[in-house]
Amino acid sequence: MGTVFAIALGGALGAVGRYALSSQVTQWMGAGFPWGILLVNVVGCFVMGVIVELSAVSLNLSPEMRAFLTTGILGGFTTFSAFALDTAVLVERGDMASAAAYVAASVLGSIAALFLGLALVRGLA
Repeated sequence: MGTVFAIALGGALGAVGRYALSSQVTQWMGAGFPWGILLVNVVGCFVMGVIVELSAVSLNLSPEMRAFLTTGILGGFTTFSAFALDTAVLVERGDMASAAAYVAASVLGSIAALFLGLALVRGLA
C-alpha cells in the first residue's frame, strides 16, 4: 500500500469517526457548546501520544502504517478548522466566556492528553 493511499484511506476513516463521535456527543450534551469537537481533539491528541511513543520504544511501524495512523486517521479525526469555526460562532454570539473556556480547554486539554498518552506508554514499557 503506497503512502498516499494509506493517508487517504486513514483520512476517510478518521473523518467518519470524527463525525460519528462529535454527533453523538452533541446529541448527549446539546449544541450550545462544541463538546463534540473538543472531545475529538483531546482524544485524538491522546492517541497520537500513544502511537508516537509506542513506535519510538517498541512498535516497529512501516512508514506507510505510521502515515496511515497519524497523518491519515488522526489527521482526519482531529480538526483545527472546526475548532476555529466553533470559536468564531461563540464569539459572534457574544459568549466570550464560553469562547475563552473552549480555546483554553481545547489547547490545554489536547496537550495534556498527548503527554498522558506518552506517559501511559512509557509507564507500560
